[in-house]
Amino acid sequence: MPMITLFPNTIHSRTALLIYVMLPMVFTLGIFGYVGLNSIEKQVEKQMQTDLELVARAVQMPLSYALEKDRMGSMQQSLESVFAIGRVYSAYVYDSQGKRILNLGLAEPEEQREKMTKLAAKGRKRGEYEQIGGRQVYSYFLPLTDTGGQINGLLQLTRKESEFIQNFNILRIHAALILTVLVVLLSGVVLYGHHRAVGVHLKRLTASMTRIAKGDHRHRFKYSGPKEIIVLGKTFNHMLNRMNEARKTILAHRRKQDELEQEIRQNEKLAALGRFAAGTAHELGTPLSTIGGRAQRALRTRDLSEDLVRVFETIRNEVSRMEYIIKQLLDFSRKNSLRRAPVDVSWLMESAVSTVQEAAKMNQSQIRCTTPDTKTIVFLDGIRVQQALVNLLKNAVQSRPGATVMLTCTCRDPFVLFYVEDDGPGVASENRTQIFDPFFTTKSVGKGTGLGLSVVHAAAQEHGGSIELKNSRLGGACFILAIPCRKPELQAGENQ
Repeated sequence: MPMITLFPNTIHSRTALLIYVMLPMVFTLGIFGYVGLNSIEKQVEKQMQTDLELVARAVQMPLSYALEKDRMGSMQQSLESVFAIGRVYSAYVYDSQGKRILNLGLAEPEEQREKMTKLAAKGRKRGEYEQIGGRQVYSYFLPLTDTGGQINGLLQLTRKESEFIQNFNILRIHAALILTVLVVLLSGVVLYGHHRAVGVHLKRLTASMTRIAKGDHRHRFKYSGPKEIIVLGKTFNHMLNRMNEARKTILAHRRKQDELEQEIRQNEKLAALGRFAAGTAHELGTPLSTIGGRAQRALRTRDLSEDLVRVFETIRNEVSRMEYIIKQLLDFSRKNSLRRAPVDVSWLMESAVSTVQEAAKMNQSQIRCTTPDTKTIVFLDGIRVQQALVNLLKNAVQSRPGATVMLTCTCRDPFVLFYVEDDGPGVASENRTQIFDPFFTTKSVGKGTGLGLSVVHAAAQEHGGSIELKNSRLGGACFILAIPCRKPELQAGENQ
């Protein structure tokens, strides 16, 4: 079944209060007022009838005596005294035969001798409404008796019905006025009570909602008022807090999504660049090998002038530099699977230092290598990790002329940690977020490709490890290469 809407969308709470509280109250008061007014009207009517009865009783004895003595003058005086009271419309006296013998008033009734004879014969008091002289009146009949107690006549006093109606109308007007004043007072009390108890707080709540709708998301409703308003305010504030949290979560997800999309686009570009670099490196590899070989053979020729020797040495050195760049491009683009095998950490460190030693001498730098005291065997791809250490050492050696470089190692199960530190200028804070990006370099053109640290980062990730940059105790940069060194099947068995 469809729900009945008790409160239309456009109705105000005060109007609803008047409709659903005051109207039933007024209706109830009206019913009780109507019943009470009918009761009062009956009492007033009874009182007016009683007044007429009392007037009739007051003249009953004089009239009875005068009728017994046949003194018309005395009866006339007695009836005239009735009108002095001011509550009688007309008065009539009948004998025992129902004949009207005397009447005073503004109207004369029709002859109803048979009716009057019966009333006189019964000797009972009686009141009734009837029409006399074209007017609706209330008649009261009272028997007259002689000294012996015999009924010798009948007295009829009348009172206009309009007097009854007039009194009733006055009562009704007063009742209506009282009810109106009562309704107005009750409505005022109810509206004032609504304003003080609910209306003020609802206005505050509405004002809070308006502020928030205008963009003031930090605003909160201040708790005060009845318990229901406080509960509503707390619920409202809780809803705002949840909405703010949801908004922050959505914004964070959007930022994360944008970052991921940007990273995906960047990775796609790097993948394409890697494929291009790999192809280019392969294409350049053969000619460079030929040039390097020819220069090497030329240097073996006897009786070469010093100028030619310098030329061939320069050619060989530049070819070696280009081959190193090509090797870095190939390392960057290579996506071969890891070849894990047991490797001695000391050998791994010493071989990396040996590879970089010549470059260190050319830069007048010194490398200090501290290997573990005991033989430590780790399970990893030795070639990839050695290349990563070589790149880190070369980067440290080139940090400044005459640099001091330290290579140390610690084992924290299940990782082996390699520390490469230098006393160079370190890495600027604005470059730390990009230091591992491919092709990013702070060196001048021709001094670096920006792939060395990218290769280190790739090797760490492929091993399930990490590369971290911190400040060195020597004053420069400290790179921490963390590589998991345990066999995967052994580690899985222990976890079970």
